[in-house]
Amino acid sequence: MARKNITDKTLKALKPAPEGRTIDLWDSVVPGLGVRVSDKGRKTFIFSARFSGAKNPTRRALGVYDALTLEKARDKAREWSDLVGKGIDPATIEQRAKEAEIAKANLTFAVVVEDFITEKLKTERNGDEVERDIRRDLIPAWGKRPITEISDVNIIAVVKAKKKTAPAQARNLLGIIKRMFGWIVDQRVYGLAASPADGLKPSKIIGEKTNRDRILNDAELFALWRAAGRLGYPHGHVYRLLTLTALRLNEAADASWTEIDLGQGIWVIPAARMKGRNGRARAHAVPITKEIEGLLEKVPRFKRGGPFVFTTTAGESPVWMSDKVKKRLDIRMLRTLKALARRRGDEAAVVMEPWTNHDIRRSVRSQLSRLRVTEEAREALLAHARPGIKSVYDHHDYLDEKREALELWAARLKEIIEPAPANVIKMFAAS
Repeated sequence: MARKNITDKTLKALKPAPEGRTIDLWDSVVPGLGVRVSDKGRKTFIFSARFSGAKNPTRRALGVYDALTLEKARDKAREWSDLVGKGIDPATIEQRAKEAEIAKANLTFAVVVEDFITEKLKTERNGDEVERDIRRDLIPAWGKRPITEISDVNIIAVVKAKKKTAPAQARNLLGIIKRMFGWIVDQRVYGLAASPADGLKPSKIIGEKTNRDRILNDAELFALWRAAGRLGYPHGHVYRLLTLTALRLNEAADASWTEIDLGQGIWVIPAARMKGRNGRARAHAVPITKEIEGLLEKVPRFKRGGPFVFTTTAGESPVWMSDKVKKRLDIRMLRTLKALARRRGDEAAVVMEPWTNHDIRRSVRSQLSRLRVTEEAREALLAHARPGIKSVYDHHDYLDEKREALELWAARLKEIIEPAPANVIKMFAAS
């Protein structure tokens, strides 16, 4: 079997074999490597060896020139020669590689994250909220990408994009990503050996966390109440309920009729929906004042549907309080604030300082302090964990105190949203 040093010049100069035949040319550089030329002029790299311990050598194709270069054909032939020398059939290795590629292609982020949602998030108190963030911010960005090809650079890009519009949510999103990839690595079935989020620090990507002290003044509370009314059901009703109760956003938005007893005037949010660490969340009783009852009475009841109070799916699922809803609310609030400024004869440009949904809670808390509501009642109303030994032994629910506090606040809020005509300009000018 004649051999020669095959070069690219040699390969390009090869003529088609006679009709119905092939011609094999063997390489003197790498033993077992050759090139077969068909009668159509097709040039295929081949490798000859005794595969799987066979008595006689056989020839297998490596690839077509020049989709496979001469250099890569020689590298592949050397790899196959090493495998055959170890008693390993290269076809077995290539089949495994193909299967791995198929599995890799199937294990996209969208596929893997559904497992995380089903197996992990569905068992958690705030699982629905985290799922919404994943579906809104992560699946659109990475859904079709193999889970093993998501890098720290990809994560930083998503987090920084969120930071531009919502820095606080960007921090939360990074936390979700870290926890999610940690879970994926722990499962040991997705081909991911280490989390791409390891070593990413919020302070370096988003900046140092600062404690917020933003509260809405009287004019802004007036604008919030009016704007919420114009948003209508269900989003506007949620914002009005937040203003009346000082609840956290999802504690209000995810309300279910099964939690509410209008006859007894009480709404009990189960521990599973309340914030708390290490399983210490406790059910939270919200007294239903006449203002809260009035709001709930305006909520539609669906004969055929699920139990959720605020919904766009006939009660089958709770409403999603998205960023778009908040932006619509801000636009309407600013419009109201500008109208108030014009009534005062204020020609200066009206600017509304950015605020978050949680700032409503802080604003109500501040108003309760002005109304001289006791600290115990204020903390109970906000469902804050009591410090030290009190959290263990004091299980008093302060229901009467909370009711009194909410009634005082409702009266104060009415003064804000329904001021006497002669006092409107004066009151808001001083806010």
